[in-house]
Amino acid sequence: MAGHFYNGREIELLIPASSLEVLKTAVIYGADAVYIGGEAFGLRAKAKNFSKEDMAEGIKFAHERNVKVYVTANILAHNYDLEGARQYFKELDAIKPDAVIISDPGMFTIAKEELHGIDIHISTQANNTNYMTFNFWWQQGAKRVVTARELSLNEIKEIRAHIPPEMEIETFIHGAMCISYSGRCLLSSFMAGRDANKGACTHPCRWKYAVMEESRPGEYMPVYENERGTYIFNSKDLCMIEHIPEMVASGIDSFKIEGRMKTALYVATVARTYRLAIDDFLEDPLKYRSRIPFYKSEISKCTYRQYTTGFFFGKPDENTQIYDSNTYIKEYTYLGMVGDTNGEGLYGIEQRNKFSVGETIEVMKPDGENISVVVKRILSDRGEEMESCPHPKQQLYVDLGIELDKYDILRRKEE
Repeated sequence: MAGHFYNGREIELLIPASSLEVLKTAVIYGADAVYIGGEAFGLRAKAKNFSKEDMAEGIKFAHERNVKVYVTANILAHNYDLEGARQYFKELDAIKPDAVIISDPGMFTIAKEELHGIDIHISTQANNTNYMTFNFWWQQGAKRVVTARELSLNEIKEIRAHIPPEMEIETFIHGAMCISYSGRCLLSSFMAGRDANKGACTHPCRWKYAVMEESRPGEYMPVYENERGTYIFNSKDLCMIEHIPEMVASGIDSFKIEGRMKTALYVATVARTYRLAIDDFLEDPLKYRSRIPFYKSEISKCTYRQYTTGFFFGKPDENTQIYDSNTYIKEYTYLGMVGDTNGEGLYGIEQRNKFSVGETIEVMKPDGENISVVVKRILSDRGEEMESCPHPKQQLYVDLGIELDKYDILRRKEE
């Protein structure tokens, strides 16, 4: 996938993966690089995360297709974490991802001592808001720094102008926003005993709140008039699909998608849409502009919260919050991914949600094509004819009336 250049700088599309299946999806659907978490020391403890074996298999799969793999180790470490971290980095040194993502200077020091031929990237958790910080990390030996989410494009341009040209800037361009500065939050720890800075965030910023006046105990007043209460910390999701030219021109090297707890369908949809948008822009800006309605339509097919441009064009205002709901908008359901064929020429899938013979579903292809098909046959893994497939993760074979390719995704539009 390598080779997307603008004014001599390579533009990278960086996609999250929660599991080996999602990593393969990201690679097939357009990632230049994928970031994953191991079973320890990453800030997504509730994500499935990768065993050593899966990590090694994922790296092999990606490298065979010229895609890089980065491993997050971005916890804010305590003393009792350090010995285990050293052992973990020794294991990573043998598996050889392309980079590790770190926020803690102590973890950085251990990584430098234990990793060989593996780059170190500085996480957004390190609150990287100015060019002196970037230069500091460069002098320590970091190759790349992830910008704080609170920076404008003008600030990012200024950083680019004041750092070495070979130093890389990575920036989030899509996904959930945090109400606390670059994810430095104590809400979850205080309210649920789950530490966000140790990877166990329960997202209390999405919960419903009311105000109580001190002399009127038990009298709860909604912060915003609505019969369901209010969600005063509930940010819209970031989406910069309409602003690829500005992002590229600001000097960003790596366009990062948030979502290491997302499904294969989400990852495929977002990766494919941004891949098409970036490639179209690099080929011809007029072509990109003419296809913006198509990108917006595609990106809305994955689960999302309503969209905002975050801090890129100035400080967000009240319009970047959602006050009346904490629910996601879901337009499509993930049914499964195409695997190998059987002796009859039917296509294997591991089913994720129920669908039935006679139902109209959609085949999503990595190149951007969506094909509407009718399910003609469903067979169990023992060859028995089935009307529907009610059991998740069931191994099935399907006839959809068309030729399919391995890694095509099956999805259903919800009314």
